[in-house]
Amino acid sequence: MPNAPDSLQRVFDCAFERISQVRDAFAPQLTPREVGTISTVSTGIATVSGLPSVGFEELVTFPGGVPGIAFNVDEDEVGVVLLGDYWHLQAGDTVERTGRVMDVAVGDGLLGRVIDPLGRPLDGQGPVASTERLPIERPAPPIMDRAPVTVPLQTGLKVIDALVPIGRGQRELILGDRQTGKTAIAIDTILNQRGKNVLCVYCAIGQRAAAVAKAVAVLREQGAMAYTVVVVAEGNDAPGLAYIAPYAATSIAEHFMETGRDVLIVYDDLTQHARAYRELSLLLRRPPGREAFPGDIFYIHSRLLERATHLRPELGGGSLTALPIIETEAQNISAYIPTNLISITDGQVYLSPSLFELGVLPAVDVGKSVSRVGGKAQRAPYRAVAGDLKLAYAQFEELETFARFGARMDEDTGRTITHGRRIRACLKQPEFAPVSVPAQIAILLALTGALFDPVPLEQMTDAEHAVREAAANIPADVRARFETAAQLSDDDRLTIMDIARASLARFQPTHEEQA
Repeated sequence: MPNAPDSLQRVFDCAFERISQVRDAFAPQLTPREVGTISTVSTGIATVSGLPSVGFEELVTFPGGVPGIAFNVDEDEVGVVLLGDYWHLQAGDTVERTGRVMDVAVGDGLLGRVIDPLGRPLDGQGPVASTERLPIERPAPPIMDRAPVTVPLQTGLKVIDALVPIGRGQRELILGDRQTGKTAIAIDTILNQRGKNVLCVYCAIGQRAAAVAKAVAVLREQGAMAYTVVVVAEGNDAPGLAYIAPYAATSIAEHFMETGRDVLIVYDDLTQHARAYRELSLLLRRPPGREAFPGDIFYIHSRLLERATHLRPELGGGSLTALPIIETEAQNISAYIPTNLISITDGQVYLSPSLFELGVLPAVDVGKSVSRVGGKAQRAPYRAVAGDLKLAYAQFEELETFARFGARMDEDTGRTITHGRRIRACLKQPEFAPVSVPAQIAILLALTGALFDPVPLEQMTDAEHAVREAAANIPADVRARFETAAQLSDDDRLTIMDIARASLARFQPTHEEQA
């Protein structure tokens, strides 16, 4: 083939000619870029010089892709909170601006996933599917965009739904000493949202990995992960991740709220969040205040919890209900961080270690717990019984102390104590076993009607189960009125009482036993 070299030469000539044309047409453009230098690195923070135009809370990147947030913007240097593994960083490394604030992926693709505050998956199920991102710091909805809290958020816990009701859009603080069941109440509430069209976000801040894994395992076993997002900043993560975790989780929840859905968010717990912020502030040389916390410790929690609300119908009518958890020390609810959170929230559920030790679970101290929304976020049947129940229980707790001394009591006092013990026994509830609304109402009506009083105390658990099972026989039309009626009619009350009385007949002592 004599023409082969000529044809190959033509191919080369054509290719080189096109390369020349592209090269001549290319016009290089200079893009200005701000590059700084690390001055110092310490636990969770870095001091950077050479970024004169960086903004407050702007995202910057370090070698190895480690992100950071500009926190202290001084004249000569910038204090940056690191959001990743920073052990390989050293003085002299370069730092680049991104021109944007910290944001997080949002959307339905996050449901069922376990992620960190940066949106990276922790569950080994591949990348998170999301097409939208929101800044983690967002202004709270204005007052005129908010609607009253009127719809209850059922926790499935009798003592809370009856005596300390929570509404959709409310902020209810859960506080108590270590190991008193605070997380269990939050997990029970998430489990009870199954089939109620409420999405949940569980934010674990500074928790042990084993504790978080156990909570996620319970949610998976009970089928709750289908409507739940779990955001985790572990105890051994950088303090910056613990600081941004609740804000990132709230932005994820707000996205659902703005589409008109009801959302529940649990912050477990804000004590660790406050400690992480104190650590960062002290390292950044911010002036310490009471208990070494910085002066704006109240503000970091208030701007977070003010984002929980119920939106007006014109804005979709969605709601964001917040259950922040706080740890007290030696039952001191008047400490600095607990009182801050109590003043921000719309009520608190206080868990008592003494009740916990007595086996009264959940260990809710009804006297120190309150809901500032109250009956407005409660169904009518609950309102019909809650007032009498709370008064009877408070009287019992006052008299129980004197009964311990073996003092002689008149018949009325004896009846009050007997009735109070039945109330306490009925309000006990095991973990991960939410009770339906009809069953709760049947039990509460039987309590206020003194139907449990003749039942021996050791049989109270079985008697309460019997009433709960009998609640399935409540007529469908009566069940429907639980949701819609303005108040419980006398006929409905009698119907429920007759069903409860029949289920308790086998627990009544015989004449021989009474004798």
